[in-house]
Amino acid sequence: MDQAGPLSSPRPPIAHTAFTAEDLAARKRRTGTTVSVVIPARDEESTVGEVAGTLHRTLAERVGLIDEVVVVDAGSTDATGERARQAGARVVKQAEVLPEYGDAPGKGEAMWKGLAASRGDLLVFVDADVVDIGPRFVTGLLGPLLTDPTVAFVKACYDRPLHLDGHHQEHGGGRVTELLVRPLLATFWPHLATLIQPLAGEVAASRSLLASLPFERGYGVELAMLLDVASRHGGEAIAQVDLGRRVHVHQPLDALGRMATELLQVALARAPAGPGAAGWADAAATTTLRQPVRTDAGDLQLAPHRIARDERPPLMQAPTRPTGGTTENHDHAS
Repeated sequence: MDQAGPLSSPRPPIAHTAFTAEDLAARKRRTGTTVSVVIPARDEESTVGEVAGTLHRTLAERVGLIDEVVVVDAGSTDATGERARQAGARVVKQAEVLPEYGDAPGKGEAMWKGLAASRGDLLVFVDADVVDIGPRFVTGLLGPLLTDPTVAFVKACYDRPLHLDGHHQEHGGGRVTELLVRPLLATFWPHLATLIQPLAGEVAASRSLLASLPFERGYGVELAMLLDVASRHGGEAIAQVDLGRRVHVHQPLDALGRMATELLQVALARAPAGPGAAGWADAAATTTLRQPVRTDAGDLQLAPHRIARDERPPLMQAPTRPTGGTTENHDHAS
């Protein structure tokens, strides 16, 4: 694989309809490649069966595109494992994978254990809480890897509606992305600001690439993986696939606050070295923030917004007000 420049940008989104399961399965057989779908899950009994079952029926049994669906049961207290097993998945208990390394909570831990427990040459990670699951979640992500040898890493993008407290917003989801991660990328990694969904949990890559990366144990895993892949292989090695729409179960605000803190820690640990605090202040004086919009033609794009910081000096340090001007007298003559 040819490596792109370290500051190159990810590729523009490709529609998932550019790929079909039948064509990808034929390519997979010709190359002798094997594919695993890994689903990290903790207390997701209401959705994991549909997610695992849909992918197993449509892509494993019918066309042979995937060789296994692995659900990593991350210490669930409900029937997550049983539902996934009934749907045709191979279920592994997170604590029983590589037990010599111990066990800890966190999505990244489940993904790392899933990488160890799976067998495929190519891996597709899919979240267990997706409500509108369909074959496109796998065919879209596998497409670039099976058709373009210069692609190393594939990330999903989509519209994210928000359903919360009985209210619906068609484009209100991804609150941590919009409030924290997109501004972070625009400020510190502007070459990656063209990513439409930088925190997408649906990603695909080769086993060899994933095995070369550290895995943050918590929710920072997606951002860390993105930054590490871009640093090592260049942004051009990252493909984006437009899945159209993704509906999932939303977390409460306090949980999002904890998630945001983990993400901030990841970003600060990987922030490029700057010339000191004053230098970063200068660098961050003007930021171009790109936010996703769906065009009339149906394309998912990013609209740029220029955000410049400025400030007034403390009033006690402000220049003396000019003298010599007229002063209005509000006193009335008697």
